[in-house]
Amino acid sequence: MNMILLFLATILAGFALIVLPLAGTPLAAFSSIIVFIGIVVVLVFAFVIIFKGFKALFHKY
Repeated sequence: MNMILLFLATILAGFALIVLPLAGTPLAAFSSIIVFIGIVVVLVFAFVIIFKGFKALFHKY
């Protein structure tokens, strides 16, 4: 259960990277890279949670 909470927190962090306002900061040049990293993090860990759910669902039967 703790791993699922960690994965959910990672997805939340990925969403934070996606909506992070970088305009006017020195990191503005890396804005597209940071958004891409956020999207990849959200997709990967969402897939992991879905996979663990299917694994738990079909493991019992």
